[in-house]
Amino acid sequence: MKSIDIRQQHEAIQTTELSKVYPNGTEALKNVSVTVNSNDFCVVIGLSGAGKSTLLRCMNRLIRPTQGAIALFGEDVTRVNGGQLRQVRRRVGMIFQQFNLVRRLTVLENVLVGRLRFNAHPVKRCLSMFRQFSKAEREFAFDCLQQVGIGDLAFRRADALSGGQQQRVAIARALAQEPEVFLADEPIASLDPRSSETVMQTLAKIHEEKGIPVLVNLHHIDFAQRYGKRILGMSKGELIFDGTARDLDADTVSCIYGDKAEEALEELSAA
Repeated sequence: MKSIDIRQQHEAIQTTELSKVYPNGTEALKNVSVTVNSNDFCVVIGLSGAGKSTLLRCMNRLIRPTQGAIALFGEDVTRVNGGQLRQVRRRVGMIFQQFNLVRRLTVLENVLVGRLRFNAHPVKRCLSMFRQFSKAEREFAFDCLQQVGIGDLAFRRADALSGGQQQRVAIARALAQEPEVFLADEPIASLDPRSSETVMQTLAKIHEEKGIPVLVNLHHIDFAQRYGKRILGMSKGELIFDGTARDLDADTVSCIYGDKAEEALEELSAA
């Protein structure tokens, strides 16, 4: 599998005064300016509703911001549409809390879904949808599975897997896109501690071996401390902390978590 080495580039994703107001009036983001660099493994922490998911979904343009700008490796992608928007989403691998696998397909076929965007010709796309992928595509997808440690599950149905295994399939599917950036929205929220550890280790391995910047939303501050080279803290749609795990003191945790700070501080002391 081709290794993407973008370590020499500085700014992977940059947001400038990014705001998002939903139709119901909810102000999810308030003037968020942040730069994710090519060598970053960033973890975003904060309560539910802090704006973490909205930030990631704006970054890969699943949703359009109300105000502000988004740049992907220096290219303004704030208001791209059509084919340009598809190219942006292809360059940014996205992993979700609920895996979003096609449960009746095999593990290998789910990973091959990540290759569909490479089949621009409508006939080829049709053949792909009927599972008639080329030998080279199947080998590529199998290699992605090997990289996340589940090559032996390639021909199992997705719905026969554990939650942690399904999340690794989702990571392999994102790898099949050959992304330049990885975004993960609460990837361990529904997993047990052992599976959570495996998923985070898998993301860290991809980051280190391929030089792909990673931005992960997490509830668990102990995982944030152990895996985040850089930690971003959000509260009520605002970015209120940007630093390392060592910079994350009790006062800052209290500002980020508010009424839930006591539980977060317990995790912080145990990490």
